[in-house]
Amino acid sequence: MKKLIPILSAFGLAATLQAAPDAKPVRVLHLTGGCCHDYEAQKDILATGVGERTKVEFTTLHEGGKGHKHQFEKLKKAGWEKDFDVVLYNICFARETDVAYIESVTGTHKAGLPAVALHCTMHSYHWDAKTDAWEQFLGVTSPNHGPKAAITMTPKVKDHPVVKGFPASWKTPQGELYNIKKVHDTATVLIEGDNGQKKQPCVWVNEFNGTKVFGTTVGHHNETIAEPTYLDLVTRGLLWVTGKLNDDGSAAEGYGAE
Repeated sequence: MKKLIPILSAFGLAATLQAAPDAKPVRVLHLTGGCCHDYEAQKDILATGVGERTKVEFTTLHEGGKGHKHQFEKLKKAGWEKDFDVVLYNICFARETDVAYIESVTGTHKAGLPAVALHCTMHSYHWDAKTDAWEQFLGVTSPNHGPKAAITMTPKVKDHPVVKGFPASWKTPQGELYNIKKVHDTATVLIEGDNGQKKQPCVWVNEFNGTKVFGTTVGHHNETIAEPTYLDLVTRGLLWVTGKLNDDGSAAEGYGAE
């Protein structure tokens, strides 16, 4: 079986981590599960790939099977956010409509907990829900996606730290480009994707009541997620939302490579 997790980064994030005993690991709550994707493999690709690139401590909850609806019991407990610095969502629960649950989770982020949102996270918790809280949290509204096709990703805002180090153009091995119906006023599109038929925003950052959120609709296939360019991008996004990314796109002291 082909190894999907790269050892080296495209520009050095995955080298030996700096020895900085005072730099505490970024505590990541990694939520994954749901329909239509290989989350069993992806949870390991992401945790290992990001862990090779920066100083993190992953707590992964893989729940919901292949279903379209799910609520994480942990997120229903008061104070759950105190044990984490950021939540990484890689989920696909498009039919979950419980408004109280959705607004409780987004309320925690609104109060200051940063987040990283990948791919089908954008199709979760809002299709038939009578609240726009999840869309406001994400910074975009996406109702559907285009055909399975490789995506050419081109930066639109080149001076943002998350984009620093990203190629002038990069084509994913495979892809499924999401259609973005609306980019909210609080969001800034960083990278545009082209699947050969249509161009859509595919990477952005959002300021949700002052809380930083990084999002990308790219990441359907294991082969794409395992690419060093993709893992570098997600790592920079995670460091940016947690305040550990320098303006030049390098990791803060203790969170990068020697």
